Amino acid sequence: MPALVVVVGAVLLGACGGASSGADTLTVYSGQHVQTTEALVEAFEKQTGITVNLRSDDEDVLADQIVTEGSHSPADVYYTENSPPLQYLASKGLLASVDSSTLANTPSRFNSPDGKWVGVSARVSVMIYNTSMLSPDQLPSSAMDLAEPQWNGRIAIAGAETDFQPIVTSIARTHGEAEALRWLDAVKANAGSHDYPDNETITSEVNSGQVALGIVNQYYWYRERAQVGASGMHSAIAYFAPHDVGYVVNVSGAAILKSSIHQANAQRFLAFLTSQQGQEILGHSDSFEYPIASGVTTAQPETPFDQLQPNGITVAELGRGAEAIRLLQEAQLL
Repeated sequence: MPALVVVVGAVLLGACGGASSGADTLTVYSGQHVQTTEALVEAFEKQTGITVNLRSDDEDVLADQIVTEGSHSPADVYYTENSPPLQYLASKGLLASVDSSTLANTPSRFNSPDGKWVGVSARVSVMIYNTSMLSPDQLPSSAMDLAEPQWNGRIAIAGAETDFQPIVTSIARTHGEAEALRWLDAVKANAGSHDYPDNETITSEVNSGQVALGIVNQYYWYRERAQVGASGMHSAIAYFAPHDVGYVVNVSGAAILKSSIHQANAQRFLAFLTSQQGQEILGHSDSFEYPIASGVTTAQPETPFDQLQPNGITVAELGRGAEAIRLLQEAQLL
């Protein structure tokens, strides 16, 4: 997601300043989409009376900032789009344990393996294709097929997007790093000038017919449809074959910084995110992400989450994302 800064509920703290010592405040560093986070923060503030200072930016940028700030970070909570940045901070020993009652709200396969963060929502990687340029029977069954010559000039990627990294990890874990690098090099060549800065651009460019096909998370297409209306949609989404390496579920999660001076408030925030109320907000919002906690299912017209057939890669196997980042750097996509 593009870098931006949003303030909710109070004046944003300076990058070098410490967190407020007020008992009823909380500072959240968020790499999640602003649409998702603002609705949750507003409801949490209303329910608890706690003022939330929200700092939004790319999740990797924020993770690196937290590492740099160390024990002096003003952040109390770190909220992400994907699990690798959370695992990265956990590996640095910077995260506190999440209350067991909160972890119990989310199925354990979507939580930190060691209880250092909790899963909040999920999204799944899909193909988006222009319906005037491709028919369903022309679509590839595997993400690996996109490296083939017939896709030269016809595909779009967002190599620098953190959403792309889990697919790279999935390929590397299945086929090995050498094959993953060959795939990246071929896909980069096939994309050519269609290596875009973000998934929103992929979605818009495919819908407008600038390129035939792209890989995005499913909610980008639903958001585009909500913005332009059904009559403005000239694209559709499709899934790779069941359990394909490109068919990956990504988990959005939240963690508490060990250095936080508002531990109780931070635990309340994570409990709210995974509560029925928090999950219903997600399930009915225009974020179009899948709620995964407290038994809540999406109210939006999407493929039900329990009907998806993604690759079986786990959050532990996705790890810190270091493998994917290294491969993307070698392919000069980062």
